[in-house]
Amino acid sequence: MDKDIIKGKVKQAEGRVENVAGAATDNLGQQAEGKLKQAAGKVQEEFGKAKDDIRREDRRANEV
Repeated sequence: MDKDIIKGKVKQAEGRVENVAGAATDNLGQQAEGKLKQAAGKVQEEFGKAKDDIRREDRRANEV
């Protein structure tokens, strides 16, 4: 598992916490930051998955 997958999941969790905290305090800025952090985390996670896929395909190509 690529480190970007893990970092992305952590960033998504942090964003969810920030979003909920912003909602609880009626802080729209904090909510927006939380949602932005969630989206960035999802992008980072997908990037990590893509890197894993490339490595996996490279290993398969080298086995043949």
